[in-house]
Amino acid sequence: MRIFVTGGAGFIGALAVWRLLDLGHDVCVVDNLSVGHQAAVDRAAHLAGKSVEFYPCDVRQTGQMIEIMQSFHPEAVMHFAGLKSVAESVSSPERYYENNVQGSLSLIQAMQQCQVHRLVFSSSATVYGASGTPPFSEQAELGPVNPYGRSKWMVELMMRDVCAAHTDFTGVILRYFNPVGAHPSGQIGEWVQGSPNNLVPYVMGVLQGRFDRVRVFGSDYPTPDGSGVRDYIHVLDLIEGHVAALGLPAGLSVFNLGTGRGYSVHEVIQTMQSVSGRTIPFDVVDRRPGDVAISIADPGCAERLLCWKAQRDLTEMCRDVWNFAKCSPRGYE
Repeated sequence: MRIFVTGGAGFIGALAVWRLLDLGHDVCVVDNLSVGHQAAVDRAAHLAGKSVEFYPCDVRQTGQMIEIMQSFHPEAVMHFAGLKSVAESVSSPERYYENNVQGSLSLIQAMQQCQVHRLVFSSSATVYGASGTPPFSEQAELGPVNPYGRSKWMVELMMRDVCAAHTDFTGVILRYFNPVGAHPSGQIGEWVQGSPNNLVPYVMGVLQGRFDRVRVFGSDYPTPDGSGVRDYIHVLDLIEGHVAALGLPAGLSVFNLGTGRGYSVHEVIQTMQSVSGRTIPFDVVDRRPGDVAISIADPGCAERLLCWKAQRDLTEMCRDVWNFAKCSPRGYE
């Protein structure tokens, strides 16, 4: 297929580009490089031994999106572009609605103009309400508690309406549960300029000497050790879910992509210590606004309808993160 990838220079997007090229698809990438790195796209193409079209532009520029699509003639779109920090969304909500919601609307308008009818969207487990009881199925009550989650929910609602209005449109919503890991080569992984908002890249920064200590947000959650519990999924397993989604029929589909198993912050730190052979110092600080205690997926729907199941465990995730830290100590510089 000819696949248009937004945010293809980011952590998940670049690995998706590699996998799509590796499977023989033709790929066009658009990314405004506000967070992503063009070198990640270059590495993805090199690892796959294929070429890729790359355009450094923003999905909010509808006219540019139309021009690129008219040139590339995509059959499907994978939409990774967007901001993803819960804490930042609390302090700057308008930025998240502009980037995540307005950007998605612009993309869908360009797709309609160019007669592209297949969209795979990166949503998030943060769309689930704090009052629900994990593990969350796709039918669980929705009610995100932070602007980031609400921005993803708004795009889901938009896609639902588009699919209802246009019966030839295929909309696939994939709700992520904490992707971590890296390409086994150590060439593509998560690299954040400045201070990361997510646990694993911050731990990696401590191991690389970029930060002194890990901050553990909260010690009084109703969990076995008091720290937050998350369902971590290897990014390569996540991408296989996207590949499977390309074959779905018209209409709206919603799937959780997770393992169904939760790990606490302290368990992640201990696993990273084990695979790296190094001690990781940490400080326990106050809870972070917008965080929930436990977020775990019920991945049964994806197993039944996508024939997809996560294969890699936390040790393998952490081992690949550590390998990326060693192989790319300066990220994409």
